[in-house]
Amino acid sequence: MIYLDTGAFVARYIQRDQFHERSLKSWHKLQTSGQTCFTSNFVLGETATLIGRTAGYSFAAETARRILSSSGLTLLRPEERDEFRALDLFEKYADQKVSFTDCVSFVLMQKNRLTRVFSYDRHFQWAGFHLWE
Repeated sequence: MIYLDTGAFVARYIQRDQFHERSLKSWHKLQTSGQTCFTSNFVLGETATLIGRTAGYSFAAETARRILSSSGLTLLRPEERDEFRALDLFEKYADQKVSFTDCVSFVLMQKNRLTRVFSYDRHFQWAGFHLWE
């Protein structure tokens, strides 16, 4: 089981991204491994926004639709108490400038017992998760 972070999606779809080539290999490995994949609606929103700013909002909307309709991906949605826990982490990691989306991801990963994340963001390691590639 693996959690997919914003950076993995952005690197896949934006050719100018510094991790693009590396991510394509990782995505191929992921698709052939039979891994169960998870992400969140917060990650989807952040992904659409970043892709929209870089490659246009029509492309971003189409990409988000593909992600949403993927049969190999479970979209996790936080409950209100999860968001309050994320706010606690947001304060805790303020000195490291961790995004609120990442804090929501940390909570959802803990809640769903996910330990591995496909991400290029070292904040996940600081929070005790293992980066996958």
